[in-house]
Amino acid sequence: MNKPKIKTIGELKSSNYKYKSLNQEITDNLRQNLSEGVNVFSDLVGYEETVIPSVERAFLSNHSINLLGLRGQAKTKLARTCVNLLDEWIPIIKGSETNDDPLNPIFKSSLEMIKSSGDKTEIDWLNRDERFYEKLATPDVTVSDLIGDIDPIKATNLKLSYSNEEVIHFGLIPRAHRCIFVLNELPDLQPRIQVSLFSILEEKEIQIRGFKVRLPLDIQFIFTSNPEDYTNRGTIVTPLKDRVGSQILTHYPESIEIAKKITKQESKIDSELGSKIHIPEVARDIIEQISFEARESDLVDRKSGVSARMSITSLQNLVSSAERRMIINKEGKTSIRMSDFSSVISSINGKVELVYEGEEEGAEQVSYNLISSAVKSIFNKYFPKIEKLTKPDEITPYDSLLNWFSNKQLVINDNLNNKDYENLLNEVIDAKKLIKKYIPELNDDDELFFVEFILWGLESYNKLSILRTNNGIEYKDPFNNFINKI
Repeated sequence: MNKPKIKTIGELKSSNYKYKSLNQEITDNLRQNLSEGVNVFSDLVGYEETVIPSVERAFLSNHSINLLGLRGQAKTKLARTCVNLLDEWIPIIKGSETNDDPLNPIFKSSLEMIKSSGDKTEIDWLNRDERFYEKLATPDVTVSDLIGDIDPIKATNLKLSYSNEEVIHFGLIPRAHRCIFVLNELPDLQPRIQVSLFSILEEKEIQIRGFKVRLPLDIQFIFTSNPEDYTNRGTIVTPLKDRVGSQILTHYPESIEIAKKITKQESKIDSELGSKIHIPEVARDIIEQISFEARESDLVDRKSGVSARMSITSLQNLVSSAERRMIINKEGKTSIRMSDFSSVISSINGKVELVYEGEEEGAEQVSYNLISSAVKSIFNKYFPKIEKLTKPDEITPYDSLLNWFSNKQLVINDNLNNKDYENLLNEVIDAKKLIKKYIPELNDDDELFFVEFILWGLESYNKLSILRTNNGIEYKDPFNNFINKI
């Protein structure tokens, strides 16, 4: 819908416009969406049956909301999506910094403007996208930033008392009148600053330097909080928690399939590049499994959480590794390789908070261990499980392949072109036999990936050794490696 052409209060009155509160506006649109089956939260994959219904109930109850969850659980994305529940355009008094409604003004400047010009008072229109205010709570945030402060220069120039509303320089919250206001990481806000929110949430009034200003601000507050902050950096003061209508818990994806949808949606890989680089589905599974392994690892601080951004950046790095190789070799197409997963380590580093044992192990090694654990979990879905200890006379499906490595090794350079890579892996005939036996319907594009995948699976069970070098990866028999060290 285009911007309305109504330009004065008189024209607005003639159009039968009726003022609606922000809560009324949101609930009216939400009720219509629910009745028509429209979902404005469709981009929030995995929250359809958990978080979204709770958010909708909170809006229908006219509640302020606190989204509580670990990092990387789309709390801010959810808050920003709520803008879609607003009307597309609303009228405001032209020049109003506080979005005053022409038929229901609350600020003195707007009231005086209407008193002076009457129905000829000019109006403007505000789009829903401009009705979102966001502030990250940091220790340096002040009451002046959020609420406002007295402007002594303005008071002197206008010869007005400090108690006069005209000398107040309003902060973010009054400027967010008739808008959604999001305060991220609420526990990081100093307790004395949190106290300043009490009267706004409950009594709809603000106090600036001892002067009480009665302003029925119409704001939808959404707070985001991380439970880790409650112990590490701060807390939400009890009276403020009591004034927040609904506290809603967010969560990580509950399955690999949901996680894959989120990563695919948020990674935003160029479609043209995506048509040149084939990504086997099992590679996407491994990317997501790494995050699942990290959230259960004893080397990672579980209270800190593992952000969904780790999977997103890992996939991006995986694709970039293949793109770099494709450019170097001047090839038109390529496919993701298992050896490309070495590039994922840089995406894992920094995305996980390590406990003491993890720090002792080292970030690089922990990252590699997470990849190996993910491969091990996925490996058992395709091939027979490998026991760590087998009887000397017991025959396993992997004996022939392991014997091949008893006197050979396989070195895969990061920049190896497609033809040489294919020729190299075609030498590992026993791996291809395993693939044909256990995954008979596998397409040709994925076969080479699975050859390497088998080798990584054997390494995760300590049957093979993988040595990472500056130029690539070397697969060899672990026992021979041990003999050489001796």
